[in-house]
Amino acid sequence: MTDGDERPAGPAESRGERRRPLWIGLALVLVLVACGAPGVLLVGLVGHAAGRPAAGRADDPTTVAARRLGQRMTAQLDRQATALLGGDRAGFLAVAEPATRPALSRRYAALRALRVTVWRPTVEGLPVAVDGRPGEWRLPVTVGYCFVVPGCTPSTVEIGTRWRLAGEAPRLVAVEESRAKSAGVRPWEVSDLAVAVGKRSVVATTPAQRAKLPGLLATAEAAAKVADRYAVDRTPPDRYLVFYAGRTEWQRWYGGGRPKWTAGYAVGVGGGHHDVVLNAQSLSPAGVDDLLRHELTHAASLPDRGYSDRSSWWLVEGLAEYAGVDGQPVDRYEGLAEVRRLVRGGWNGRLDSLAPADDAADDRVGGAYGVGYLAVRHLVDRYGEQRVLDFFRAVVHERRSVDAAADEVFGEPWSALHDDCVAYVRAVVGD
Repeated sequence: MTDGDERPAGPAESRGERRRPLWIGLALVLVLVACGAPGVLLVGLVGHAAGRPAAGRADDPTTVAARRLGQRMTAQLDRQATALLGGDRAGFLAVAEPATRPALSRRYAALRALRVTVWRPTVEGLPVAVDGRPGEWRLPVTVGYCFVVPGCTPSTVEIGTRWRLAGEAPRLVAVEESRAKSAGVRPWEVSDLAVAVGKRSVVATTPAQRAKLPGLLATAEAAAKVADRYAVDRTPPDRYLVFYAGRTEWQRWYGGGRPKWTAGYAVGVGGGHHDVVLNAQSLSPAGVDDLLRHELTHAASLPDRGYSDRSSWWLVEGLAEYAGVDGQPVDRYEGLAEVRRLVRGGWNGRLDSLAPADDAADDRVGGAYGVGYLAVRHLVDRYGEQRVLDFFRAVVHERRSVDAAADEVFGEPWSALHDDCVAYVRAVVGD
């Protein structure tokens, strides 16, 4: 499934783990239980999720011990969440072993800079012994979080935590980076962050690029006003979250590995939110405004889980490009030369085949974006923005065929509309 989001750099522009049986790693826990160690009945806010027996069936002693250990761990996570939201750095670090605290300090500072308002850890399953690390257990945790807005629908991240017992209480020995299936490593997990907060957007980067924050925030605030118009469900994001990545961060944040021509992307992080990342190495000051309009429009218009059908790439990117040009005349679109080269260079004339390969040349990429823009522009000129957004919803959100969507929204067969769009593209570039 793609994020539906990458933007060219210029105008052309689980691994399964084999785990040892529970009884090996839980021997110490069983000893504690047998000795009547205090606190074994402590249940955290999320301790109820640490596994329960099926109705009418009692658990074996090993599972009971694992559940009690899990309850202690979740109670520690709850204490840490309370400390984070309350601005209590010492309390946030208190659940962890000393060697773990520097990394946790960085994470605490980044989350506070982003104005974290919700931090809700939940646990499914039981702690499992870590291979090769006697006395350690791993507990997967899903965290729901919000920034700035207290009442947002939380984004989610899946992380691994590792623990060992220190006396009666489990102590956090490691917080692993989030997994690829939850969009990859968030910037606040691994980087020091400098942050600027506006009315509609939040912009973050590394301290080395702090001086760029005022300009980036002003541009993001302006772009947000444009992107708000393209919220398909008429509910724009509560805040647009933008990360400005240097060379190292571009390769690490959200897993890196983007196509070489990418200058920015929007990635779904759950709760209807899409974080936006800009590639500082590929941007000129003059190119930031249209790129932000483009990417924030993705954040406003895309469904929570992105889109999976490459045949609709032209529509997703075409709408974002349309927002990016912000009403400029067609003849001022910077990618017309690339469109002309693509149209004259062997393009088969099908919108559903436009999506460029990851290793495509810059001209091919820029031409594809331009064709998408011109096709969407033609539909808007003919039917207006709202009906095009209705078409977008039917195709991208509801995953209906373009034929069914065109019949319902436009009252025209898609085959004829497709040909009209392609004819318009050819006419604009004089082909």
